[in-house]
Amino acid sequence: MDFKNFDAIVIGGGAAGLYTALSLSDSLGDQHTSQERDWKIALITKDNLTISASDWAQGGIAAVIDRNDSVNLHIEDTLRAGVGLCEREAVEVLVSKAKPQIHKLLEFGVDFDRLDDKSLALTLEAAHSRRRVLHAADATGRELVSTLARRVVDRPNIQVLEGVLVLDLLLEKTPAGDRCVGVSCIDFKQDPDKVIGLLAPVTVLATGGGAQVFSQNTNPPASTGDGVAIAWRAGAEVRDLEFVQFHPTALAIEGAPRFLISEAVRGEGAHLIDHNGDRFAFEYHPEGELAPRDVVSRAIFQHLQKTGEPTVFLDLSPIDRDRIAYRFPNIIKICQKWQIDLFSQPIPVTPAAHYCMGGIITDTWGASSITGLYAVGESSSTGVHGANRLASNSLLECFVFGVRLAEKVAQDLINPNNYQINFPNLTTTIDQIDQFDQLKFIDSNTSQKAQTRIATIRQELRELTWRSAGICRNAETMETAIAQIQKLQQEISTLRSKTRLWVETYNLIDFAYLLVKSALFRTESRGAHFRLDYPNTESAWQLHTVISNQDIAARSRF
Repeated sequence: MDFKNFDAIVIGGGAAGLYTALSLSDSLGDQHTSQERDWKIALITKDNLTISASDWAQGGIAAVIDRNDSVNLHIEDTLRAGVGLCEREAVEVLVSKAKPQIHKLLEFGVDFDRLDDKSLALTLEAAHSRRRVLHAADATGRELVSTLARRVVDRPNIQVLEGVLVLDLLLEKTPAGDRCVGVSCIDFKQDPDKVIGLLAPVTVLATGGGAQVFSQNTNPPASTGDGVAIAWRAGAEVRDLEFVQFHPTALAIEGAPRFLISEAVRGEGAHLIDHNGDRFAFEYHPEGELAPRDVVSRAIFQHLQKTGEPTVFLDLSPIDRDRIAYRFPNIIKICQKWQIDLFSQPIPVTPAAHYCMGGIITDTWGASSITGLYAVGESSSTGVHGANRLASNSLLECFVFGVRLAEKVAQDLINPNNYQINFPNLTTTIDQIDQFDQLKFIDSNTSQKAQTRIATIRQELRELTWRSAGICRNAETMETAIAQIQKLQQEISTLRSKTRLWVETYNLIDFAYLLVKSALFRTESRGAHFRLDYPNTESAWQLHTVISNQDIAARSRF
């Protein structure tokens, strides 16, 4: 295995990865050491810098900007949405540190919408008590990612490695336990037949979520739970993976992808109606369309079961036409592509998997349970989202915790005792880990027949996870699903090949196993996790679900 050395490796080309890499570049550049040196940061993305779930984010970023708002109100809204499982310290960090990151984004050139007086435009989203969501029309994520990507490319100490797919972590055995010293990966652009090792004292997983594990989802195809699967296989603790947010309003047209119709549409005044034109959401919650996402998703799910209809509808007629054109140009464009004129007809919608609240356990500085391994963004579990993420807190999390991670890492890197990696022992370590043995990859599995089977496994898994661990769950279906997932784990191991399809499917199966195992373990309903056989929220279950290796346990909040 060939090796390349860096000072820090950031994996993921979305908002979390881009901002963390930029923050590391800034923080390391600000450090004054006795020895002048150029810090080398690798930013790895399996696609390119414009393809990520962040790029698909429409709604915006929640931050206390308006004088009629307050940090305390934002904290309380976040805690209320999280249904007792948020870590207050993490939430306080998220909310109180938001404003400086908004100013930083403005300095970078992010073009947020503004009012006539040039002040930042703020919109209201579900479960927020104030208008506090900054946006760039209905393509906030795209604006952010494109702006940050340009900045990254301009930084000489950030080396962007596109088309590189990480396989697993490289671990060094120490008396204090395992230490992450880099990753094994395949560079599909340079040498797709060879496994290489990237070494660094700091490895950051910013790979996003795993909503592609569900057949119905609003995420891009690349959202395959890579970071969580990679970290778990290495022995890192993961938490609360049963909590998956199902967005209430995804475009529901046969043949069309489940394109997300932003929550901001309802925030601007759109109504949810059924096939009779009734605003049915108020039958399920007094806040109707603006209830928390999990409530609205279940309301739609239950209403469709009751009526037997395939979809409900989002009616934008209460919103002024000029306002629609100004706020939602991308949604207009997508709907037109599928012959929907949203100015004159409602949009057919159904719920779809959207965001994973759980992930790799980190502290408020991004450090995981493995020394040298960090996580940020959707692949992490900082404790800010609890059982149900408050709308538009996800992009904010990328920036607040990305810069904190960079500040802490920069301090550690200039300490020689923290920086040293015992490279001579690394080869022995790699030999002990089967995942890095290139002989385990079987050339015949690159055949069309093998690849077709892998694609079939992937689709079978996604349908299985949707049926067993979708919006409404129960023990019987989840127990059956786990047994089937374990069989798929065994089969995918026999099909091992140096292909992106195999690597992503391998990760998806592990992610599905962790998700369903967690959902089966939590015998209550809370936030985004709803069980038909345990429909109540129980005070005894105000606990986190933690998986380490094969062990699962309930752990008290910090």
